[in-house]
Amino acid sequence: MNDQTDVRYMAEAMKEARKAYRKRETPIGCVIVRDGKIIARGRNRRDRSGNVLAHAEIEAIRKACKKLKDWRLEGCTMYVTLEPCPMCAGAIVQARMDRLVIGTMSPKAGCAGSILNLMDVPQFNHQVPVTKGVCGDECSRMLTEFFAELRKKK
Repeated sequence: MNDQTDVRYMAEAMKEARKAYRKRETPIGCVIVRDGKIIARGRNRRDRSGNVLAHAEIEAIRKACKKLKDWRLEGCTMYVTLEPCPMCAGAIVQARMDRLVIGTMSPKAGCAGSILNLMDVPQFNHQVPVTKGVCGDECSRMLTEFFAELRKKK
């Protein structure tokens, strides 16, 4: 993919993050693209659902698998506004995603390069190439503003 294509799809992931923000969820958004089309969207719903599994990436993976009628997401690229946690990083590898594009890194929980890099463990049967920092300032700013607002309300 070229840089403009990555920016275009990351903008779509940011739309999902803004939807989460409006619902007072941590603003994380995700889209999965195959053959130049968005096949699935996800956003963080952890607080509203009361379910630790309700991450943007898991929601999008679930929808993509349903659409493709397959657990293998070969030929797909995931765009996510925040670096995936260990659970989501593992799911991305297990789904055999072709590529992962990240907006901003997560130094406290990220497992695509910050704390660990589960995308590139040679012992796994699949590795996922990662592109970092696409629309990174915008993704980071949205998270910073969200948590600043939360602190004010408390």
